Amino acid sequence: MELNAFHSPKSKGLHDVYEIEYHPYRTPINITKPSDRIGKPYVEVDADRIMGIIECNIPDEARAFKDPDPITTKIGQNVADFLVQNMREGKIPPTFLNLQSGVGSGANAVLGALGHSTEVPNFNIYTEVIQDAPIQLMREGRVLSASACSLTVTNECLTGIYDDMDFFKDKLVLRPSEISNNPEVIARIGVCSLNTAIEADIYGHVNSTKICGTKMMNGIGGSADFTCNSYLSIFTCGSTTKGGAISSIVPFASHIDHTSHFVDAVITEYGVADLRGKCAMEKAEELIKVAHPDYQPLLRDYLKYAEKFSGHTHHCLSAAFAMHDTFLRKGDMRLTDLAEYVK
Repeated sequence: MELNAFHSPKSKGLHDVYEIEYHPYRTPINITKPSDRIGKPYVEVDADRIMGIIECNIPDEARAFKDPDPITTKIGQNVADFLVQNMREGKIPPTFLNLQSGVGSGANAVLGALGHSTEVPNFNIYTEVIQDAPIQLMREGRVLSASACSLTVTNECLTGIYDDMDFFKDKLVLRPSEISNNPEVIARIGVCSLNTAIEADIYGHVNSTKICGTKMMNGIGGSADFTCNSYLSIFTCGSTTKGGAISSIVPFASHIDHTSHFVDAVITEYGVADLRGKCAMEKAEELIKVAHPDYQPLLRDYLKYAEKFSGHTHHCLSAAFAMHDTFLRKGDMRLTDLAEYVK
């Protein structure tokens, strides 16, 4: 067992450890809002299982987040405008929704931009991992409380939390992942999930883990738990990456982590693709609108080629991955010539 002087006893009071009973004797998890505490502030361990205690004072190694840029700021504003519009139209409760956010500099920047929107009400967070932006928003009074299973923050941010524990101890809760990611709790308390896509295809399927379907960019984490069970599930991404050589909106995702059945909206710096209640072809029109202008003609050409193959979802399988193949061969999806692939 490790006893880390950097974290303990400074972190005492943040944790809420609740163990779910074994099947078939499980009882309801009594969480109705993110700030609820239903367990113990420590983990119970049988003393006979402890062979020794190792003392250290090594802090976690954390990478600094990239500063928000014009693209992430615009995406954040688009998310805010979309949620405010939904609230005005009565599609989400007037009390707003609990927010969940994915991991990474992009997600951190988007949540920060969302928190600084003057039209978004103060909100609570129910998520898997908390980053720097929510901590700052808590200090500003924009985030009322936050529940997660871990902190992925910079050392400076973590030290600030420890130095101000009287402020954070009743606002910040850390739980086991089987509670923070519990499908029943997520569905019941009303969560809006905000996760990052590597790519989305024109029919609403999302790849959040693998580059060109093979190279692991990151794990799926808890995004599936939240996407499948949220009141409203949103994916955000910049419309391009690698200096414009890769489009984030493609004809067919090279790997699928989240099917179109659970993806409500995809948001880029070019706007919102609201996919709710739409058929496959209507979803395609929505998603092409939020693609980068350099790629919109190419995506429309693909849709035109695929149309002759009919079916409920139009696809020309020989050309479905033409953009990916062109990138692998030539280094730039913009060089795609669909005529090479259409048969």
